[in-house]
Amino acid sequence: MDAMNQAAQPAPAATPSEQLVKQLCNNVAKSATWMKLLGVLNIINGVFLAVSIFGILICWLPIWVGVILFKAAGNAEAASSGEPGRLLEYVQKMNRFFLISGIVALFWLIIALIFFFVFGMAAIWGSLGYM
Repeated sequence: MDAMNQAAQPAPAATPSEQLVKQLCNNVAKSATWMKLLGVLNIINGVFLAVSIFGILICWLPIWVGVILFKAAGNAEAASSGEPGRLLEYVQKMNRFFLISGIVALFWLIIALIFFFVFGMAAIWGSLGYM
C-alpha cells in the first residue's frame, strides 16, 4: 500500500539550480545546428586549403576546429535531451574552440602588421628615392 501512495504523490518541484541547468541545456541546444554548419564549413575549408602548397601546412587547423564544433554540437543536443552532464563537455569544447580561434586571429593580425610595416616602409623609401 505504501508503494501505491508513493507512486500517487506528485514529483517534487525542480530546484532553482535544476531549472537553470535545464534552461541552459535548452538554450545551448538551439545553437547546435549552427555549430554543425560552421563545423562542416571549417572542415570543407581545410580540405580546400590542402590543395594549395601553402595551405597544406595549415589545413589541419580548420579541420580540427570543425571537428571541435561538430562534437560540441553533439554535446549540446545530448545535454538538452536529458544528459545535463554533457553540458560540461560542451563548455570545454567551446573553450577550446575560442582559444584556438583567438590564437589564430592574433597570429594573422601580427603577420598582417608585419607585412604592412615592411611594404609600407618599402613604399615610403621607394617614393623618397632610397631604392
